[in-house]
Amino acid sequence: MAELIVLVVVVLLVLIVVVKAVMVVPQAQSAVIERLGRFRTVAQPGLNLLVPFFDRVRARIDLREQVVSFPPQPVITQDNLTVSIDTVVYFQVTDARAAVYEISNYIVAVEQLTTTTLRNVVGAMSLEETLTSRDAINTQLRGVLDTETGRWGIRVARVELKAIDPPPSIKDSMEKQMRADREKRAMILNAEGTRESAIKTAEGQKQSAILAAEGEKQAAILAAEADRQSSILRAQGDRASQYLKSQGQAKAIEKVFAAVKRSKPTPELLAYQYLQTLPEMAQGDANKVWMVPSDFGKSLEGFARMLGAQGEDGVFRYEPPQEHTDAPPAEDVEESVQSWFDTSTNPEVAEAVRAAEAVARKEVPPANVSQPPEQG
Repeated sequence: MAELIVLVVVVLLVLIVVVKAVMVVPQAQSAVIERLGRFRTVAQPGLNLLVPFFDRVRARIDLREQVVSFPPQPVITQDNLTVSIDTVVYFQVTDARAAVYEISNYIVAVEQLTTTTLRNVVGAMSLEETLTSRDAINTQLRGVLDTETGRWGIRVARVELKAIDPPPSIKDSMEKQMRADREKRAMILNAEGTRESAIKTAEGQKQSAILAAEGEKQAAILAAEADRQSSILRAQGDRASQYLKSQGQAKAIEKVFAAVKRSKPTPELLAYQYLQTLPEMAQGDANKVWMVPSDFGKSLEGFARMLGAQGEDGVFRYEPPQEHTDAPPAEDVEESVQSWFDTSTNPEVAEAVRAAEAVARKEVPPANVSQPPEQG
């Protein structure tokens, strides 16, 4: 029985020794090992062997990048205004031995160093610069923290200002200022819009007046040209008409005279024809009284004796003179007046009509108005 108890105790001692001698460190962690109170080594991730009862783990260090958000810190600016600033620090332990033995609590140390450095940086700036210079503040904080924490085995990756809260009175003043600035910009934009509208309206009216004047000018020119061409064509038509009328009258006289010559009229026939034409001669308004001479028959008889020859019956008849064929026929048109009867379209008139149609179909160009610069 005693032997069994001893065996059990020995087995327990062996198990305790094995447990104390074997240590597994997870990935992205390290352990600081001390032997009899003095630093021995830094255990790397994986399986590590220790001397039981002599070696112990002083601290386990997380090697991953850590994010620490510090509570709001009151900071006084250069213009004596207190602002509350929240900061976020991204850091990573690069030397576990230094993080354990060089500083008692590196988290608190980083927080206090961030607060003091932030007060130094912001204290040299005004409120407006603080609100608009976050990148500059972040850069200065990171540079100072990375330099100071390097001997603690810590690398500061980034420093961000999460929030900058000015005092409530300053907030109210800033809101009023921003509201006034927005109202000012709105009034400027409204005035600018009104000005642009007036400019565009005036430009449109100017373009309209110019186009209307140009249209009236073109219409007047075309109307004058049309009147001129119409007058010319009308005069040419009147001239051709008069020529044709005179030619027709000449032909009619020629035909009548030929018929008279062929009929060989007697003095009695001439007297009868003369008497037939008297009513027509008396139709004018100025013709009131016509006197017929008593010796009219003797006059016709003398005229017949002078121009005619006595026939077998003793009556004097008109003998026409020998015909001459030198004169051209009345219906022939001379070459010099051939152009009077040309009914084709005048090329100048056709060109004027085409020009007028081109002007009428021409698209009106849009008015070009320069755009004003945008108000900031």
